[in-house]
Amino acid sequence: MDKRSKVFSNLIWRFFERGGSQLVSFAVSIVLARILDPATYGTVSKVLVITAVMLVFVDSGMANALIQKKDPDDLDFSSVFYFNICFCLVLYVLLFFTAPWIAVLYKDTGLTPLVRVLGLTLIFSGLKNVQQAYVSKTMQFRRFFFATLGGTLFSAVLGITMAYRGFGVWALVAQQISNVAVNTAILWFTVGWKPKRMFSWQRLTGLLQYGWKLLVASLIDQVYIKIYPLVIGIRYTSEDIAFYEKGMNWPNLIVENINNSMDSVLLPVLSAEQDQKDRVREMTRRAIKTGTYIIMPLMAGLAACATPLVRLLMTEKWLPSVPYLQIFCIIYAFFPLHTANLNAIKAMGRSDIFLILEIVKRGLELVILLITMRYGVFAMVIGLLLSELASQGINAFPNRKLLDYPYWQQLKDMLPAILLSLAMAAVVYPICLLGFPDWLTLLIQIPLGVLIYVLGSKILKLESFTYLLSAAKTMLNKRKAG
Repeated sequence: MDKRSKVFSNLIWRFFERGGSQLVSFAVSIVLARILDPATYGTVSKVLVITAVMLVFVDSGMANALIQKKDPDDLDFSSVFYFNICFCLVLYVLLFFTAPWIAVLYKDTGLTPLVRVLGLTLIFSGLKNVQQAYVSKTMQFRRFFFATLGGTLFSAVLGITMAYRGFGVWALVAQQISNVAVNTAILWFTVGWKPKRMFSWQRLTGLLQYGWKLLVASLIDQVYIKIYPLVIGIRYTSEDIAFYEKGMNWPNLIVENINNSMDSVLLPVLSAEQDQKDRVREMTRRAIKTGTYIIMPLMAGLAACATPLVRLLMTEKWLPSVPYLQIFCIIYAFFPLHTANLNAIKAMGRSDIFLILEIVKRGLELVILLITMRYGVFAMVIGLLLSELASQGINAFPNRKLLDYPYWQQLKDMLPAILLSLAMAAVVYPICLLGFPDWLTLLIQIPLGVLIYVLGSKILKLESFTYLLSAAKTMLNKRKAG
């Protein structure tokens, strides 16, 4: 299999893995949202803010260092594995004993046992982190498909069953824990690599020289992302944090599926080409154009259909999440630009630039948060939108010299998909105002939006449309020939 076909095949596997798990997760979230009230969701969200930040220490930095290194061996992987396990145990002990203080911070003593139980995800993540890096490095992305889907399906059944039986907040906790536990177990049984009885501080130090900058950058990024629900949880109500999270989760489910599929495949591929500037630029440009072509219409369409979709699937009690959902659609629509630029910087070995970018972006965004937080949750989300728009230019700036691919050229490459998506949304949105039942409104909006976008792509002969068709045909022909 040639390189292009291998990349596309792994991208498809990663897409199916993310798509399958996100589809199940989406269905489960709908069922649980209809059973549970927003305050219950808000309670769990408060705890997940803390664990998500701590997971950065496990899931970032060292794993990326293994992927970026040209020829990592068993000594590299084993050294990182043992380091991760010890570090995760230390983090969990720290979280266990600080749980009462976290509860005091939120003014909710009932959070203490939730923090201690959800903190177990740290240990499971430590066990699977190096396995994931090995799969990514060796381009065996079909392994992710079975592990992720298995964990998602098991946790879905468990979470829904417990919710129906009245376990309330513990149904959501069980869903979270079982998902990562089953995912970890499947990876351990299916991935060929296992830790060896070997360890090297020298190898670990070498990886840390690259990885610590990405770790700090990811920590800054995650703290910034989670500081919003943290502030909302402290200053406002559990319902407010639930509406914020729901508004974010829907576009995130879609974009994370596609964008993370591209992200996980793109970094090892770019890293392999890091000595060829023209090749890295070409692949970065392709990632931006193709990612935008796929994600932009999905976000525009979701924003246009938001009200009938939320009301039909989750009932009217969740309608306050609609404005947040629409704003997050704008934010997530530009994620391919962020991902491609940052992966190019990492692949070129410039983790120092990556760290500087994160410090600059998050400093700016923190100022905006401090200004908007006193004016309510909606003002905070508008501030987040402005922050993310500014971050586009910041992330793209280094590649003006590193790749000779400036920000204005990137926007020009994205423009056809942006304009066609906006035109599609402008036609689809007014159907909401006609007073039809929600199911009928969506039945008209969704097929009409797809038809407009596909026909528009064909009539305008968009290059990304032609590329995707060509890549799909090539892959199918190779499958038939094989």
